[in-house]
Amino acid sequence: MKKAAVLLLVGIFAVGLNGCALNFYKGKPGQEQKIKQLTSQLEELEAAKRTLEERLSKEIADNQILLEQTKRGLVITMANDILFDSGKAKLKKNAYPVLDKIAVVLNEEVADRDVGVEGHTDTVPIKHSGWKSNWELSSARATNVLHYLIGKGVRPQRLSSIGYGEYKPIDTNETKVGRGKNRRVEIIILPREITKKSYEEEQSKMSEEAKAAEESKLPQGTATESVK
Repeated sequence: MKKAAVLLLVGIFAVGLNGCALNFYKGKPGQEQKIKQLTSQLEELEAAKRTLEERLSKEIADNQILLEQTKRGLVITMANDILFDSGKAKLKKNAYPVLDKIAVVLNEEVADRDVGVEGHTDTVPIKHSGWKSNWELSSARATNVLHYLIGKGVRPQRLSSIGYGEYKPIDTNETKVGRGKNRRVEIIILPREITKKSYEEEQSKMSEEAKAAEESKLPQGTATESVK
């Protein structure tokens, strides 16, 4: 059962990297070696996922953390409520034990993988917190998580951070529950084929495209400021 699941993930992973499924027919030069490499990588991420599931079992049961194996890598989604107070970017003290457990896995089980940290908000406009927009808030939150991980021994050369504001929702912003899901920080343990540089370039492009698409909907002269 475990082997079948890993092979399925290898197929999904290959689609994400190459834009088309790997051809699993025998006889292709280097194909068997490529499959072995992908399988090894997926097994490594699956092992890290199992460790995190054990160490973060309470937070997962409380729907504060979600672990997903995707074509982007192993995604650790953390609800903002466990990390930050409303409108704030300073980490809450009860976030420390959670991030400590994640840092240990990053340092011990996937020490050769690059890591992305992404901040997201809902669509509620900034009013009283002092931030110019949700872009700045999401960026500051992602950066503060990054700095905390560095403080716990994760090499800065492995880390990248970016804020998307409200522009990459995973649920509706029309309900309180949906907005709560959209307010999140994601830590992505990247596949080896996705370098830190290529990840940063792709995320920056996606961020600018999302912002441009949103600004095109606004009346002329009301575009939001760029996040610096």
